Amino acid sequence: MLKNVFVLALIVVLTLPGCTMEKKEKEQGYTARDELLGTEIIINIKNSKEAPGACDDIFERIKQIQGKMTVHNIESEIAILNANAGVKKVSLSQDTYNVLQEALTLSSLTGGAFDPTVGPLVKLWGFDSKNFGVPTDKEIQDKLNLVDYRQLQIEKSRDTFMAMLPRDGQAVDLGGIAKGYAGDEAKRILLSHGIKQGIINLGGNIVAVGTKEGGSAWRVGIQNPLAPRGTFLGILQLKDKAVVTSGGYERYFYENGNRYHHIIDPQTGFPSESDLLSVTIIANQSLMSDALSTGVFVMGLYKGLELMEELEGVEAIFVTRDKKVFITSGIRDIFQLIDGDFSYEQYK
Repeated sequence: MLKNVFVLALIVVLTLPGCTMEKKEKEQGYTARDELLGTEIIINIKNSKEAPGACDDIFERIKQIQGKMTVHNIESEIAILNANAGVKKVSLSQDTYNVLQEALTLSSLTGGAFDPTVGPLVKLWGFDSKNFGVPTDKEIQDKLNLVDYRQLQIEKSRDTFMAMLPRDGQAVDLGGIAKGYAGDEAKRILLSHGIKQGIINLGGNIVAVGTKEGGSAWRVGIQNPLAPRGTFLGILQLKDKAVVTSGGYERYFYENGNRYHHIIDPQTGFPSESDLLSVTIIANQSLMSDALSTGVFVMGLYKGLELMEELEGVEAIFVTRDKKVFITSGIRDIFQLIDGDFSYEQYK
């Protein structure tokens, strides 16, 4: 599942200092783009002799991740795992094993609100193919019985990695975590090339590498979930952090006058009916931001806030259906609410 956030990379460029066009062009640096993981990936970094090679290496690495983890290629490791559900164990690369391992950890942390085995439900609702439709209650129940992250088996023996889904029809979908892993790998590659400042945008999954020139924070706009794309609810200042937002306001369909969004609650089989419009997660790792943004959205405001306050190094912005904004304590000084239609609320 793709995340529903639009973080305008241009805000980073437009807030850079500079008085002349020549100066602005210089400070915009080097930009590279590619279409991968079902979205546009944009890399903005300081121009240097290392920049082209670093971006090429990032895109090649993301192609590798996509080839292993997509459900849209029958030769991917995840597709092979799903095809052998209830039949046998399959071999994995260390990449896919690592992502599945992290997915299981975060599934447990969220009490199953994030669940990589939600694949049968995603397919049933048509969100993997855009062949949307509301299933019957029986169809949902049949698929719901196949969803349980605790049944996914992974094992490691020296340099051998294996996984198995024990029941026929079970399926893994890493759409809620693979982009996060790709973001972390992209940052690692930049650093390996000696590039310590930049912005990586994976279709709205933002990785802020280091700081801007002079040590100031990157300014990132957070989408207003009730307004057209590019309309910001607030501005977040980031230094060496990853940020991902999930919400039900972009990928959805209507049937019989009812609106259905793409974030499926693994415990009900229906699109999540939590009290939230969106959740933004800020963390050191893009993978964690990615998975938690989905899981916490499903958990809802109060359970989500309690979890976020317990996790060290993880912060969150919650936007409720009644236009209230709740933030965790660690970002009070780096998030500015700019839309007057919304108001801050204090939890407890």
